[in-house]
Amino acid sequence: MRLAVAGGTGMAGAHITAVAHERGHEVVVLSRSTGVELLSGAGLQGRLEGVDAVIDATNVTTAKPDVSVSFFAGATKSLLRAEQLAGVRHHLALTIVGAEAAPDGYYAGKLVQERLVSTSDVPWTVLRTTQFHEYAAMMFHRSHAGAHVAPAGRVQPVALHEVAEHLVDLAEGEAAGRTTDLAGPREESLADMVRRYARAIGYRRPVPIVHTPGTLGRALRSGALLPGTTALRGVQTFSEWLDALPDA
Repeated sequence: MRLAVAGGTGMAGAHITAVAHERGHEVVVLSRSTGVELLSGAGLQGRLEGVDAVIDATNVTTAKPDVSVSFFAGATKSLLRAEQLAGVRHHLALTIVGAEAAPDGYYAGKLVQERLVSTSDVPWTVLRTTQFHEYAAMMFHRSHAGAHVAPAGRVQPVALHEVAEHLVDLAEGEAAGRTTDLAGPREESLADMVRRYARAIGYRRPVPIVHTPGTLGRALRSGALLPGTTALRGVQTFSEWLDALPDA
């Protein structure tokens, strides 16, 4: 197959690209480093010719809803327009379990992305997953006033490589609409994950627990971002991910 991976050099996209290559697929990476600007669509013309499926793993680092909505709406519209022109038969989007529980921050953009994909003329699949194991590292390195903190929350983290494998599985099949969610093997405390990550990389100072404000904080603490009983379960635990860190 010929697969295109939007955001193929990013955290999730790099895993997807690697899995697709391992399976013998031809991969077209759509990113700024390959001359494609997804918000404007610049560089997309001709890049999707002969592509069977597009996997959208684009991302933006923000907690502002207007920034998130602008990015995901712009990138999604650009991709869908180009796919229609090129006759692409399958668009896959990676989104987040429980996004509607925190719709006024980053997740606002993911919800807009889902709506655009699901109302498109391009056959589509949306995969929602829980937070990745790397979420703990992201929270640790997002310091507050120069200090590292551990947000309180209930999460069920999943391995990025398992997400990538599942997305390529889906790309190899027919469009499935909103498909079954994918989650990690067990629930974890986000604050505990952040503290364990800090210790694994040699950080020995205190990492105080904080309550994230707004709907995201409430969703994290209430368990609204946990998977339902029908979700698929991954295999790698957060402990196993920590043990595999290069500096652990």
